[in-house]
Amino acid sequence: MAKRCSAQRALELILEEREVFDDDVEGEDSEEEVSEFEDHISENSESDSDSEEDDEIEHQPVPKRRRATGPGCQQPATGPGRQQPAPGPSRQQPATGPSLQQPAPGPSRQQPATGPGRQQPATGPGRQQPAQGPSRQQPAPGPEQDSQHGASEEIWMSKNFEIEWSSRPRKEPPRKAANVIRMQPGPTRMAVTHTQDIKSSFELFIPDSIQKIILDCTNLEGRRVFGERWKEMDQTHLHAYFGVLILAGVFRSKGESAESLWDAETGREIFRATMSLEKFHIISRIIRFDNQDDRPARRQRDKLAAIRTVWDKWVRRLPLLYNPGPNVTIDEQLMPFRGRCPFRQYIPSKPAKYGIKIWAACDATSSYAWNLQVYTGKPDGGAPEKNQGMRVVLDMSQGLSGHNITCGNFFTSHKLGQELLKRKLTMVGTIRKNKSELPPQLLTSKNRPVKSSKFAYTADTSLVSYVPMKGKNVVLMSTLHGDGRICDQEHHKPEIIMDYNATKGGVDNMDKLVTAYSCKRRTLRWPLVIFFDMLDISAYNAFVIWMALNPEWNRGKLQKRRLFLEDLGKALVRPQIEERQHVPRTPASAAIVRRIQEENAGALSTQPTEPQSAEPEVVNTSNKKKRCEVCGPKMDRKTQYTCIKCKKYICNTHTVKLCPSCCID
Repeated sequence: MAKRCSAQRALELILEEREVFDDDVEGEDSEEEVSEFEDHISENSESDSDSEEDDEIEHQPVPKRRRATGPGCQQPATGPGRQQPAPGPSRQQPATGPSLQQPAPGPSRQQPATGPGRQQPATGPGRQQPAQGPSRQQPAPGPEQDSQHGASEEIWMSKNFEIEWSSRPRKEPPRKAANVIRMQPGPTRMAVTHTQDIKSSFELFIPDSIQKIILDCTNLEGRRVFGERWKEMDQTHLHAYFGVLILAGVFRSKGESAESLWDAETGREIFRATMSLEKFHIISRIIRFDNQDDRPARRQRDKLAAIRTVWDKWVRRLPLLYNPGPNVTIDEQLMPFRGRCPFRQYIPSKPAKYGIKIWAACDATSSYAWNLQVYTGKPDGGAPEKNQGMRVVLDMSQGLSGHNITCGNFFTSHKLGQELLKRKLTMVGTIRKNKSELPPQLLTSKNRPVKSSKFAYTADTSLVSYVPMKGKNVVLMSTLHGDGRICDQEHHKPEIIMDYNATKGGVDNMDKLVTAYSCKRRTLRWPLVIFFDMLDISAYNAFVIWMALNPEWNRGKLQKRRLFLEDLGKALVRPQIEERQHVPRTPASAAIVRRIQEENAGALSTQPTEPQSAEPEVVNTSNKKKRCEVCGPKMDRKTQYTCIKCKKYICNTHTVKLCPSCCID
């Protein structure tokens, strides 16, 4: 009996609701609803139950009203954390039939759901959302959004149901803190005041403090190995060693043996004029960057203990000498090495495959190495590092403000973008498709036309899925772009992809340029491999600063960096040649030593002298070969040696060899 009274009371409420919404609901639909509800009441009146649950009315939850999607789109499902609207304070919802949903009553006077077989009309161009009040209408989308994202807005949930993505850009106030660079891009005041010539620009990165550590550790190792026979190294010898390495890189002899470089026929005269081959081998064997006595204790807590002090001092100087531009690239660099190393990495996608991995942050425009970090692997016996990509980007971007960070899919994540925004930095990068913050609707490429783009937005993040070819798409995330602008070129790429392609090559370009004239020599000691890379990067950074301060230097020449490295190498070895007591045996190398020593003696004298040419007088330093002028054309014997006085090309058969004392006379 109580069940029948409750059902009749619910029928009266329906009739009252019908009178309220009489203008919006057609009469035929209302009659169908009432007839269906009466049938439901008759069925409930015939049922009989002894439990108290049968006497209560079962309330069916009312789904939350959402904006309808465009044509052919389904209504998005509510997430796990969404609550259904509660009914009014004094009105209860009657029991509904199998296909009838009762609208939630309340003061907002929303339109009730229609009967079975009727769907909610979808919004489209020129159509309005059904009225939710006396005078409220849904705003129509703008023309720019219609052309890019369709006529209506779609709401997508991420795979982890934590982020809500929209197909339209969110109208948020512009972020004034991000992309406002307060530092002046280019060389800092410290670099400008301490750069007088090419050699001084290089010494900005390898200062006296670092050289002193290397000299002290090297002399300590030399005394331990050679005892009393060891002659103390000074700064002149160390500079000469640096210069020989740099000149070997200029001549692209990275894979060439040292014996070939010092050979009288196949080598270069500048090497024999600087130091003997035996001296070069001794320095390469003895050079150290820490005290070997206390290294085992430091190695237990730091795998980079053999070069940690020198490395940290060098890395701290990099951001002090140059301010990057608006875009900074963060990526990895692999130094080839197959020797024994506790943190050697294997990366199959790299050309070398085995080596030492270094995280690098470079200016996207000049490829200046602004920050570096050696990856030493996971701790011994420890678990692998979680969120390594995010940690690396946050560490490498320390000190930046207002810049944009461009990174690869190993680093990019939604959480990283939010952390960078807190530091007033933006981010652009590709993102892996297995990330849980991505909506599934953006990952599919099936039945999508080629060169098409699909966007998704939150309040401060943009996603784009671009189809470059059939059945393949690439996904990028950006906190720099707020809308989905498309390039007008033939490929129709989004602006996000165009900006990513323009700024992604900072680290790769630096690695390519450094490898072209690398001073690396073959060795089995991994600390020496890292130090060779330090010399290469220091020489390249010095070139960037030198060209920024002297833009007219060697204007019109294509190989400016090669000329810079050649001048740098000669400037480093010149003091050693001036102080050298033993003159080399070959005539060309002896001529270089004698000329430089005469120039030095003339500069020290009080009498004015005529300016001497900076280039050596011998012609064979350019490694050109011509026919011997003494043998004649019939012999066709070519040589690279010339006479010191008459400059004629002569072969070894017509060359007179003298001892060092006679050569000086």
